[in-house]
Amino acid sequence: MPLRGRLALLAAATVALAVAACAVACWFLVRAQLLGSLDDSLRDNSVSPSTVVDRVQSGQCAPPDQPAPNPFGATVQVVDTSGSSCVIVGRKLDVTDSDVRVADQRRGESLHTARAANGTEYRVRTTPVAGTGLAVSVARPMAEIEESLRNLALILTLVGGAGVLGAAGAGVALARAGLRPVDRLTEAVEHIARTEDLAVRIPTDGHDEIARLSRSFNAMTEALASSRELQQQLIADAGHELRTPLTSLRTNIDLLVRSEETGRALPEKDRRELLSSVQAQMAELAELIGDLQELSRPQAMPEGAEGPQEPGAPARTEVVGLHVIAERAVERVRPRGPRLTLTTELAPWYVRAEPAALERSVVNLLDNAIKFSPENGTVHTVLRNGELTVRDEGPGVPADELPHVFDRFWRSPSARSLPGSGLGLSIVARTVRQSGGEVRLQQPADGGPGTEAVLRLPGAPTPPPAEPPG
Repeated sequence: MPLRGRLALLAAATVALAVAACAVACWFLVRAQLLGSLDDSLRDNSVSPSTVVDRVQSGQCAPPDQPAPNPFGATVQVVDTSGSSCVIVGRKLDVTDSDVRVADQRRGESLHTARAANGTEYRVRTTPVAGTGLAVSVARPMAEIEESLRNLALILTLVGGAGVLGAAGAGVALARAGLRPVDRLTEAVEHIARTEDLAVRIPTDGHDEIARLSRSFNAMTEALASSRELQQQLIADAGHELRTPLTSLRTNIDLLVRSEETGRALPEKDRRELLSSVQAQMAELAELIGDLQELSRPQAMPEGAEGPQEPGAPARTEVVGLHVIAERAVERVRPRGPRLTLTTELAPWYVRAEPAALERSVVNLLDNAIKFSPENGTVHTVLRNGELTVRDEGPGVPADELPHVFDRFWRSPSARSLPGSGLGLSIVARTVRQSGGEVRLQQPADGGPGTEAVLRLPGAPTPPPAEPPG
């Protein structure tokens, strides 16, 4: 059943239950009122005790099997202590225990419903006849109120049915009006599924749940559009970066192939230079592909996450010493700057991160410093209070370029001729953000030459206590 139908059915069922409860309560209240009125009428039309005694003594109280005259539909019956009865007016009624207790002077009055021999129900009031051991029952037929109750039940049924039908119609109308924003949302989703057009936006008014859902959907499509734009930009930038080394590599290989095909050997010096260029370009391609793979990796999984580590799945985080990782990174990059001096001053600092990704980030910062350091320069690596600073003595980064240094494939105009893919600092920023830290490039505070890369991660100077097994 569609949602509109379910809402209409729910509204109709709710109204039906409410109407039924009200109708039943009304019927019982009216019945109680009518019975009370009938009981009051029986009290007002009581029979004189002397009249009862005279009728019994004179033999005018008919036996139970002989109906007495009953011009007004009422019944007057005499009951003794043994449960025997005779009828003065009307038909014989069933004698109950309460009637006998009234005749035996154990009760002052009895009000109940009794049935005559012909099946007619009567409302009976039994009172004692003082000093005789008799009781007189005055009864009137229940038909006086049953007709009114039947009419009332019919009216309540008709009104309730009309109310249920009206509630169902109102439920359909309300469902249509209330679900109109959902219809718009559904149409937008179907349109996006057909056309992949993420520019669709749903107008939102108000602050109800539907408006919140629409705003969430708009935010989702906006995020998807932004993600697609970034993906396209990444593909375009990667293609641009790959084009240059591939063109150069193809040119060099073509020269080598042509030399072999024509039989005209290249000079040994030119051949070595071509092979060296091919090797450098292959290394540059490998580095670029590795950086792209690093950027495409999912975010790191928190420590203690369940499930096996699948290939290509995000690595798990753990508590590691940032000073240990920085020292290891310095030793890795030391051969890349054989004429540079690399100094370290590393205070203990423990963080929660992915060790391999964090070490790669520190290596990228050191590579960047080595690349721009002058010959025989010094690269300083300092770790104090969770802040890792890598400083070189190069020309520095202009202030207007600092906001762009962590963008993908961005390279300073002065560094276009140097090797690199423009992804190193982007990888650093991504890894640091995943670990809850921050990284920035700035000019040295003392006004000296070079650039400072400052990486800050939350942590502590001492490792956390070891967790118990299990």
